[in-house]
Amino acid sequence: MYDNSPMGVTDKVRIDKWLWAARFFKTRALAQKSCEMNRILSNEITAKPARDVRVGDMLRIRNEAGEFHVEVLTLSETRGPAAVAQKLYRETELSRETRLRLAAEQKALQAIEGLPAAKPSKRDRRQINRFRGR
Repeated sequence: MYDNSPMGVTDKVRIDKWLWAARFFKTRALAQKSCEMNRILSNEITAKPARDVRVGDMLRIRNEAGEFHVEVLTLSETRGPAAVAQKLYRETELSRETRLRLAAEQKALQAIEGLPAAKPSKRDRRQINRFRGR
């Protein structure tokens, strides 16, 4: 479909293209796969990749960054700069607070748990393997 409007703005867009343009996923293939795995809900209905997105739709998006609840403000098929992509949607306050709280909890957990000082030595690795029954 040829689109002569600025920045690829149209009246209807496939959800996988919109998710890619809004920078929720790095590739359109990842957006499609996420739809197929039921990680995208449009107005509380599981969204297939070819489903059309309209202005005003409420989307629930689960990706590696967390779970987002967003309202679609503008449509675009073209991936642009991050500043433009953030204008395509508005995240709900509850969603933003929940995501930030979970990120803080994970960061605190990593600080408590800590990482090992170094890689295990050959001797340590043998002991680990023996312990695991290998």
